[in-house]
Amino acid sequence: MYDLVLFGATGFTGELTAAYLAANAPEGTRWALAGRSPAKLAAVRERLAAVDPASADLDLLTADVTDERSLHAVAESARVVVTTVGPYVHYGDGLVAACARAGTDYVDLAGEPEFVDLTYLRHHATAAESGARLVHSCGFDSIPYDLGAYFTVRQLPEGVPISLDGFVSASGTFSGGTFHSAVTAFSRLRSSASVARKRRRAEGRPAGRIVRGKAGKPGHDKRIGAWVLPAPTIDPQVVLRSAAALDRYGPEFSYGHYIAVKKLPIALGLVGGVGALAALAQVPPARRWLLDRKKPGEGPTAEQRAEAWFKVVFFGEGGDRRVVTEVSGGDPGYGETAKMLAESALCLAFDHLPETSGQVTTAVAMGDALTSRLVKAGIRFAVR
Repeated sequence: MYDLVLFGATGFTGELTAAYLAANAPEGTRWALAGRSPAKLAAVRERLAAVDPASADLDLLTADVTDERSLHAVAESARVVVTTVGPYVHYGDGLVAACARAGTDYVDLAGEPEFVDLTYLRHHATAAESGARLVHSCGFDSIPYDLGAYFTVRQLPEGVPISLDGFVSASGTFSGGTFHSAVTAFSRLRSSASVARKRRRAEGRPAGRIVRGKAGKPGHDKRIGAWVLPAPTIDPQVVLRSAAALDRYGPEFSYGHYIAVKKLPIALGLVGGVGALAALAQVPPARRWLLDRKKPGEGPTAEQRAEAWFKVVFFGEGGDRRVVTEVSGGDPGYGETAKMLAESALCLAFDHLPETSGQVTTAVAMGDALTSRLVKAGIRFAVR
């Protein structure tokens, strides 16, 4: 049995993740590459072996998202399956189902709320029974926010109401796969809202505690010294799910999530650009035109990634204490995302963790252990 299998190793982020594992997985780790093209997998293995000769012995597993039997074979061969194959709402369900049934831990990069909610509705109960941990959003969506909020809460007193605001700023270039996932998510806003309502009814609320998101407003925030925009991403949802699951977040927890930019014209342009993209994604011909602009597998150069960065600043209040923390690192979308994804998989495979199963967040499943791994890997968690 493999300690982990990387599915989608021939994609842009998949190969970056494979390279990280080749360089950083503990000696003796049993892992394999999986995908639908044996020739492309062999080419990835060859490139890895040029840097790490031990990678020449990696096993290659042929599997396709349209072939249920091959997905079950992958799930049953591993303790942890890592997947970078998106958009997940189109290509992800079969592998999640296979892992849930097999009792195999699963990690992905999903920033698609509809997919995550569908996974909960379809596979949470099966995974909870089999012992599988289904951990979504193990990249820039949503580890800096989820573990950053967890880190901040742990700086505050226990047993008191806690209020938290997170502000993200970043620089980087996105890949074709990320662009396709974003356009797909925008095109499915109504469907996503419907699935979210079904999940809320099925999941319920934490007993005896209040967990809520803040209805933030755009404007200038003196605390961060920037123009801020509420961020309608999956990230605050993940933070709130961790808060609902962990009593350490206090009897009452609230969270606001924002994008921070220094200049007003940039903020206005960001709002206009996102609005235009969302509108175009609703119209099939326009959506096809958008998707043709950037192909899956394309991504930023090594030079572009080297110049990219991210920073998330949290302002927390609880009891009589206030705290400001920061999570920061390099290229958010690819270098650091590959690192986060790989370390999440290694954490599930090798670390002593809380007993959890079903669909769980990174904070709930891995908390301190994954934070420690990421700090050692160069991502900064600090109290200002």
